[in-house]
Amino acid sequence: MEGKPRLFTPVLAVGCLIVLVGFAIRASFGVFQIPIQDEFGWARSEFSLAIAIQNLAWGFGAPFFGAFAEKIGDRKAIILGAFLYALGLLLTTGATSPLAIQFYEVLVGFGIAGTGFGVILAVVGRASAPEHRAMSLAIATAAGSAGQIVGPAVAVFLLESMSWQSVFMIFAASILAILLLLPFMRAPERASKEEIEESLGEILRLAFKDPSYMMIFVGFFSCGYQLAFITAHFPALITEMSAPIDPTGWCGDLGIETTAALGGLAISVIGAANIVGTLMAGWAGKRFGKKWLLSGIYAGRSIAAAWFILTPITANTVLIFSFAMGFLWLATVPLTSGLVAHIYGVRYMATLYGIVFFSHQLGSFVGVYLGGVLYDMYGSYTTVWWIGIAVGVFSSLIHLPVKEESRFAKPEPSPA
Repeated sequence: MEGKPRLFTPVLAVGCLIVLVGFAIRASFGVFQIPIQDEFGWARSEFSLAIAIQNLAWGFGAPFFGAFAEKIGDRKAIILGAFLYALGLLLTTGATSPLAIQFYEVLVGFGIAGTGFGVILAVVGRASAPEHRAMSLAIATAAGSAGQIVGPAVAVFLLESMSWQSVFMIFAASILAILLLLPFMRAPERASKEEIEESLGEILRLAFKDPSYMMIFVGFFSCGYQLAFITAHFPALITEMSAPIDPTGWCGDLGIETTAALGGLAISVIGAANIVGTLMAGWAGKRFGKKWLLSGIYAGRSIAAAWFILTPITANTVLIFSFAMGFLWLATVPLTSGLVAHIYGVRYMATLYGIVFFSHQLGSFVGVYLGGVLYDMYGSYTTVWWIGIAVGVFSSLIHLPVKEESRFAKPEPSPA
């Protein structure tokens, strides 16, 4: 007789470690904005475009890696992703022109797609019992938040003693090392008979005709815009802000003496608050309507961003905003992926979530690139910041009409 299904499984543990390493590297790219700009004398928009292309390639690759994982195998998809990730990082170290670094970031983006949320959350979702799925997805997402804490801090530390090229080589070795964990990445099929009998093509046709799926797709755009813009440009914004560090304030207590160090700390604070917020989203997603939670998160982000840009920037306001935004940062991921799984089941979750995630990454491309372009034009990030607030309000509203109903005859218990 089988016992009660466990929340913590080897699949969840390994999935968390893979996401942690992959996101630690990805989250650190904003730290390299100024070192690369100073070495080559490029306009800020050049490296911003490279990061934007990376995000777009990540989004474009997500549904393809999802379909690859479902047809060929999860672990094969992860292996391919890790090799592309490492290859892109290694080739970037030899780049001497903006075009070269932008091209190599395509490989990095595909690598992130193969080792990121699209594939990993689908595996974790299939390996989880229905009663634990929302929390399992939240825990795996929170691991990405932990990577966001570790990555920028490690990058800043390494840059103090070596070149950015050497740091990229260390990152490439790290992403390959996660392949040693794959023997433990075995996920059983937890799909219903109805799900298994439907083909991927049938599911995709139904999804594209479903207004709820398309509203989820469109609504995820602002999430990517806001997160990628802040990840890529927030450290530079803080580094260049006019307000000096107050040695008697919070930063003095933490030993932070420069705005550059404050920029790295801000990203880490976002990651730390994100762990709490994401786990709470997983807890709430099991008890309340996911669409209502998503609408509230997007509204909360816009309110926090509006407060920050309307308030004189100081070290204290940076830390307050970082905590507030971090609390809402990746809380959308377990809710959005869980909403897709609830409506369409887990059989083709990797592909269906991957398509929705493409909208997220399209927003990432726009946020990162527009941030660099408008900074070069106006010398500030104010305009692109207000655009982010506006798209956040839009996403808050567009989730309200979503019908949170399972398509299958015997749906899993749905929140009221």
